[in-house]
Amino acid sequence: MNPDPAEGPDPFEPVRQKVLPEALKAAAFDGFTRQMLARAGAAAGATAAEIAAAFPYGSIDLLRYWSEEADRAAAAALAAESAGGLKIREKVALGLEARLAHLAPHKEAARRAAATLALPHHAPTAARLLWNTADAIWRAIGDSSTDFNFYSKRAILSGVWTSSLARWFADDSEGAADTKAFIRARIENVMQFEKFKARARDTGFDPEGMFGWLAKIRYPEGR
Repeated sequence: MNPDPAEGPDPFEPVRQKVLPEALKAAAFDGFTRQMLARAGAAAGATAAEIAAAFPYGSIDLLRYWSEEADRAAAAALAAESAGGLKIREKVALGLEARLAHLAPHKEAARRAAATLALPHHAPTAARLLWNTADAIWRAIGDSSTDFNFYSKRAILSGVWTSSLARWFADDSEGAADTKAFIRARIENVMQFEKFKARARDTGFDPEGMFGWLAKIRYPEGR
């Protein structure tokens, strides 16, 4: 949906920037619909033609745009000088917490966004946005893997983010302290599994090969 940077700045980026805040206020009550987007556009002073050009697929484009904004907020937190001396697990937690902090002023809209993306016909978009979030955080951390780890890191982080978001929706603790503790616990679970894999490889056993072997049993060749 985003234009090639080589072609110059996106002429409709200012429209998206001024419509998004109005849309998030409205979406908390009305959900992410075309009607909501039209009303938010009018409140932001955008014409119907500008709305159609900036969000050609309607409110789902608005959701994409907000997700990208949140990903950039997470990446910015990880690029800060204060993040330089953190351990990998601490950086992962920082990225997730920064993304939640970006969503926090519009928590009810985030809840409505999650409900919208959970609809079956939005499943491909939801999966793509989830993957992009995990990828943005790992890239901001400096991950340069290109092998199996590239995919496994993003798949695992996608699961951590999904469960953390669900926990956050039910969290009324001060400063989302319960969700932050939940995030660290889930990351610790992942780190323990990674340590198990490393110890297993030292003995000559490949856990990844085991999963491939199990897959062959579950899905025999030719079926």
